[in-house]
Amino acid sequence: MQVYKTKWLSRFARHEGITDNSLLDAIGRAERGLIDADLGGCLIKQRVARQGQGRSGGYRTIIAFRAKGRAVFLYCFAKNERDNIEPDELLELRMVGLNWLNATLEEIAEAIEEGLLQEIDHDEEDA
Repeated sequence: MQVYKTKWLSRFARHEGITDNSLLDAIGRAERGLIDADLGGCLIKQRVARQGQGRSGGYRTIIAFRAKGRAVFLYCFAKNERDNIEPDELLELRMVGLNWLNATLEEIAEAIEEGLLQEIDHDEEDA
């Protein structure tokens, strides 16, 4: 499984103290079929815990997800700051997500080089 985060999400996670391990935990749950919400169009919503707290009061991540393939963290928000994303935002995220999921390895490598994506390193043994 290839796991990435967008430049925006990388900055948000760093500012909020969301670790790569927390993001990988969300992907691990999704790979086991434990998806918090299927948003359609290859998008899922997964909870991520605040540091020192549980997932229920933490963050919601929007992920472009293709099982046994690629996952790209697109967006994240704190539950206490907003209830959900708007329908027009969802449409935009679906389009962006599908573009990343359908990107070639060369396009992904170029995006990483340009700083648009960051790969989240993880141990493949659990897969």
